[in-house]
Amino acid sequence: MKYDIIGKNGFEPTEAIKNYVTKRLNKVVSFFDPALILDVRVVLKVYKDHHKVEVTIPAKGIVLRSETSDQDMYTAIDKSVDKLIAQIKKHKEKLKTHLTKKGNSKVYSDEFETEDIEKEILASNLVKNKEVKLEPMSVEQALMEMEMSGHDFYVFLNEVTDKVNVAYLRDDGDYAVIETK
Repeated sequence: MKYDIIGKNGFEPTEAIKNYVTKRLNKVVSFFDPALILDVRVVLKVYKDHHKVEVTIPAKGIVLRSETSDQDMYTAIDKSVDKLIAQIKKHKEKLKTHLTKKGNSKVYSDEFETEDIEKEILASNLVKNKEVKLEPMSVEQALMEMEMSGHDFYVFLNEVTDKVNVAYLRDDGDYAVIETK
């Protein structure tokens, strides 16, 4: 993980400010798998009557961004971090809402016939073969990873059942999970 902390409008951030920004943003970054976040860009600007903080965190599939200002630089930094955490919580709540939509308290589970899928695969051309490392995680974590990746599906190892699962986005906007036997 790389923090790119720069000043603009003639402002050069001190080591104390850089350390404070890093310490505060570590709280935001802790919500994600470290492998998902490549770099964090922070722009600190000073104007006559206020300070402005712009934070951009490109994670796999989503980009978190906050822009805040205050008369005090440290307060502006705190406001930016709070704004980013609120964005993450809103995103997590959105995922939970999809899980409990229409009164269902669990994620859907679909069964399928492998013969039909095998026929379709053999009839089409394989254009990409990707190897993935299966990480044990909850269904909720897998759905968040899927959302952040921007894909319509996500393969993971269910930490409860210890089985390979595929979470996917259905055409009706709900989520579903396929679990192997």
